[in-house]
Amino acid sequence: MDPIRNPFAPGAGSKPPELAGRDAVIQDASIALQRIAIGRHDKSEILLGLRGTGKTVLLNKIEELAESHGHLTAFIEAPEKTPLTELLYPKIHQILRRLSMIESAKAASYKAMRALRSFASIFKITAGDISLSVDPEAGAADSGILEYDLSDLFVRVGEAAKSAGKAWTLLIDEVQYLSETELSALIVAIHRASQKNLPVMFFGAGLPQVAALSGDAKSYAERLFNYPSVGALDYTAAVAAIRQPIMDEGESISDEALEVIFSKTQGYPYFLQEWGYQAWNIAKASPITASDVLQASSAAIRRLDEGFFRVRFDRLTPKERAYVHAMASLGKGPYRSSDVADALNENVQSLGPCRAKIISKGMIYSPSYGDISFTVPMFEDYLMRTACDLLPHN
Repeated sequence: MDPIRNPFAPGAGSKPPELAGRDAVIQDASIALQRIAIGRHDKSEILLGLRGTGKTVLLNKIEELAESHGHLTAFIEAPEKTPLTELLYPKIHQILRRLSMIESAKAASYKAMRALRSFASIFKITAGDISLSVDPEAGAADSGILEYDLSDLFVRVGEAAKSAGKAWTLLIDEVQYLSETELSALIVAIHRASQKNLPVMFFGAGLPQVAALSGDAKSYAERLFNYPSVGALDYTAAVAAIRQPIMDEGESISDEALEVIFSKTQGYPYFLQEWGYQAWNIAKASPITASDVLQASSAAIRRLDEGFFRVRFDRLTPKERAYVHAMASLGKGPYRSSDVADALNENVQSLGPCRAKIISKGMIYSPSYGDISFTVPMFEDYLMRTACDLLPHN
């Protein structure tokens, strides 16, 4: 099989050749975007799922949909250390510049620019060559309290968008990395724009703990957002994700090969792409057989071990590595925190700070009180497979 024509491209956020099994999420987002565009109310959304389930891909698809329905969009990824204020400032500046080109929105855009100038000044934001040739407006987005000021700013942007006959959609990936203060302020700002029936929408994506985090930040978050679950694909969707791209290239794959791929990947989209990529390259000719897939599995696992899994493991300290190894030694999760503590011959309380650090790094989460689980599918298999290589030696 010609590797140049290989349709599969496993990568962080890379769009798969066939976006299978996500029709309901896409349709709901499309309806919400169109409702907001015509002045109707609808809920913003936060996509929840483990690593490798395609949340970023879906967020990119929603951005495309938003633009096709007349929305101006701003897409950011929330890193662990950069403040939300610094991420938002250049994006909002860009949106307001575009709105200021529309005659009906000039006045409202100017007011929003003045609020943005106040916001940038009070939070001491610097963004390269970006400068605002307007005076700050006293009393607008300048209290120094993020909840109040972000709400003021979102309302001003929403008013400018409404004046232009447009809508504004903000998309944030890796929402779990926002601080509690930032997440709370974001929720309040979206809520305030919604209360004023302004054309502002928010779509986020994050690990499963985000629903609890947003609820802790503001109790009304569960009524403000929908939380679509983005998980592994069922067999039908997984087969479509592999078979259709191959057929589009004029080739084929056997049913037995598809069954092996599903068994090896458990339907997780990133793994499906990796197995599809390797199976195509291993196969000498069409159709791709179960034997080809079995041969490809070692290459797929090696690539995952060296990349997808390893880069996450390398972020952990020796003590944190010992903790996740103890989790994996108990088999498949979720795991009781007390059982992990027993495996390490320590008490639960003493391990609390270590567990909290691993959660903050996005490696584990708590699906229910007292339980923990990996945010990376099949991570326990990786840890057991590579235990001798990864554990520290005396």
